[in-house]
Amino acid sequence: MEASQVSSEARFDRDPTAGRAAAERVTFVPSPIADPGPLGLAAFALTTFVLSMFNANFVGAGGEPIVFGLAFAYGGLAQLLAGMWEFRTGNTFGAVAFTSYGAFWLSFWAFVQFYEDKVPKADVGHAVGLYLIAWGIFTTYMFIASLRTTAAISLVFILLAATFLVLGIGNAGAHPNVVKLGGYLGIATAVAAWYASFAAVTNATFNRTVMPVRPWTTP
Repeated sequence: MEASQVSSEARFDRDPTAGRAAAERVTFVPSPIADPGPLGLAAFALTTFVLSMFNANFVGAGGEPIVFGLAFAYGGLAQLLAGMWEFRTGNTFGAVAFTSYGAFWLSFWAFVQFYEDKVPKADVGHAVGLYLIAWGIFTTYMFIASLRTTAAISLVFILLAATFLVLGIGNAGAHPNVVKLGGYLGIATAVAAWYASFAAVTNATFNRTVMPVRPWTTP
């Protein structure tokens, strides 16, 4: 009995704060997160470029279904993931932009695959025109927000806003030449987005400014 009592007393005589002090010495070091921006821009650029080549009549319309796989996997899912990762980095602009345009490409794919044939042919142009003009409105206010980012990003958004609005007008009014103009603008948008992606991934990889993007404000 006495031996048991001595053992119990010895156990409770230890410093009761020892475990707490050890826990306080443990610090949480968050794992680094790569910039998802170059991925989102690249996904947007490539998908926009391919579709715009068809809109501009540089490629025969028979090959247009190739766009749908891109719209679903790269322009859609990859860009949506980039948007989710931007939420994790705390970049509100990037999160809204990439998530929205990822959803744009997914909705475009879903419309063509499942719903286009349910719209009367006489109304398809009007419906698509409304859809594109609405995206043009969204892109216009995102352009205004982009004026606090970089000149490279702002160029992408002003060109994209023009692309959506011109394509929307062309589809709503069944004007093939206006749609073709929208294709030209789309190609210019894709080139600008590719440059912004190339600059971001190259500057991050080299850990210095190799390709300028011209920030509007000092970080």
